[in-house]
Amino acid sequence: MALGGASAPAAHHLATKVELTISCENLMDMDIFSKSDPLCALYISASGSHWYEVGRTEMILNCLNPKFAKKFVLDYHFEMVQRLKFCVYDIDNNTYDLSDDDFLGELECTLGQVVSNRQMTRTLLLKNQRPAGRGTITICAEEITDNRVANFEVSARRLDKKFLWWSDPFLEFYKQGETGWQLAHRTEVVYSNLNPTWRPFRISLRSLCGGDVEKTIKVDCYDHHVNGSHSFIGSFKTTLAEMLTGTHISPAEFECINPKKLKKKNYKNSGVICIKRCQVEKEYSFLDYIMGGCQVNFTIAIDFTGSNGDPSSPQSLHYINPEGYNEYLKAIQAVGNVIQDYDSNKMFPVFGFGAQIPPSWQVSHEFPVNFNPTNPFCAGIEGVVQAYQQCLPQVKLWGPTNFAPIIKHVTYFASQALHQNMASQYYVLLILTDGVITDMDQTRDAIVKASRLPMSIIIVGVGEADFSAMEFLDSDDKLLKTATGDVAARDIVQFVPFRNFHGSSVALAQSVLAELPDQVASFFNSYKLKPPKDFRVPEPS
Repeated sequence: MALGGASAPAAHHLATKVELTISCENLMDMDIFSKSDPLCALYISASGSHWYEVGRTEMILNCLNPKFAKKFVLDYHFEMVQRLKFCVYDIDNNTYDLSDDDFLGELECTLGQVVSNRQMTRTLLLKNQRPAGRGTITICAEEITDNRVANFEVSARRLDKKFLWWSDPFLEFYKQGETGWQLAHRTEVVYSNLNPTWRPFRISLRSLCGGDVEKTIKVDCYDHHVNGSHSFIGSFKTTLAEMLTGTHISPAEFECINPKKLKKKNYKNSGVICIKRCQVEKEYSFLDYIMGGCQVNFTIAIDFTGSNGDPSSPQSLHYINPEGYNEYLKAIQAVGNVIQDYDSNKMFPVFGFGAQIPPSWQVSHEFPVNFNPTNPFCAGIEGVVQAYQQCLPQVKLWGPTNFAPIIKHVTYFASQALHQNMASQYYVLLILTDGVITDMDQTRDAIVKASRLPMSIIIVGVGEADFSAMEFLDSDDKLLKTATGDVAARDIVQFVPFRNFHGSSVALAQSVLAELPDQVASFFNSYKLKPPKDFRVPEPS
């Protein structure tokens, strides 16, 4: 289906956007042989009682005073009370569910309080409202008015050895703020290399220098240690204007200085950081693309494997209760009722997988639930529900659980759209499933290929199964890799377990769709694709 269409966006999409930066100090140490590994999750209350998750920062190993690089971007509505809850956890495992991780404290406040303070430090509280040790959280708010980004390609040479013959270097970029240096970006670690080249990255100008190319920027270089006590290699200060002079032929070079070594007689530097590319570009927002005519097409895929249980049994996930519901129907309606408001024709292609289908009773991993291969579209969410209910008694739930065929199906259409050389079509695959993937290697390959196309994948986990495979595919902290080492171009998978939302359709829909606007805008911007129609007023030269 198409997210966009002819109708104008609702007024609430035109709110001011605010970027929140999070840091903590003096967190409780929950680990015996190391320090806590903190992560901050942000929740918003939609109705005053239910909370839904907006997003999570990265997890930082062995650190009681974390500065998180990942930001939260929210719509700020002056006329509404927007309740926020920042929850800090010590991450002890690889599961998506935070309930089995150590709780380090939380802060409840309103977005209005954060915006009016600009920088707010508060005590972290435990569930019983007692202080979480000496732990505090600091939230910095900044209105997003500048849509420019700086694209970087950075390398270094002759960095200091910190461990025998090598170092494991990474960089941190800091903006000079009113209350000190604020982390803007942290690169990945390049292991065992004194002459590293980091992956290309982009930083918004508001995060890097507040939009002022002459404002001082600090860059620190560290040798990474697993225990969190990173060794300082060196630092330098510069401006964006100076970095903009760098090219591949003639990089902008900066000496990395360790002040403690300046007293040494023959000390020159601790290495040289080379800015091989620094280019400022304007970014279009998600709203720019939607208002400019970009269509976002949704495809729904439903799991009909035998692990769901016999649909005639009340224990089955496909059992439709006397009220006419099951978890699959709740998930379909929760997400569908949001996205259909943006659709011009309200038509959804819907497929099933993992069932034996008539008349041959062969197992299919890509069959239209309305059994019409030439027209798999269902009219509106009501049509999806009706087709699903009529399909259930006509198929035999079987297996295995293969995702790759339906992903490849949508990938074909996304690849066709990319050839149009404009931001006219984006594809989203919504997969509803009850658990373990059978074709993990093929699924990984399909997702990595799709990451280079205008496409996102949303997986809703239904039931109480082990969803560790889904959490692995939702690579928030590191990009997905194939078995042969091919790395995804970006993170396009969003996984949410239905059980976390306690029946709240609003919370489920908002969490499921939270990452989508950024995925759409970042893809088209990275390919320098403009909306079919650009309604933005040109800025004066």
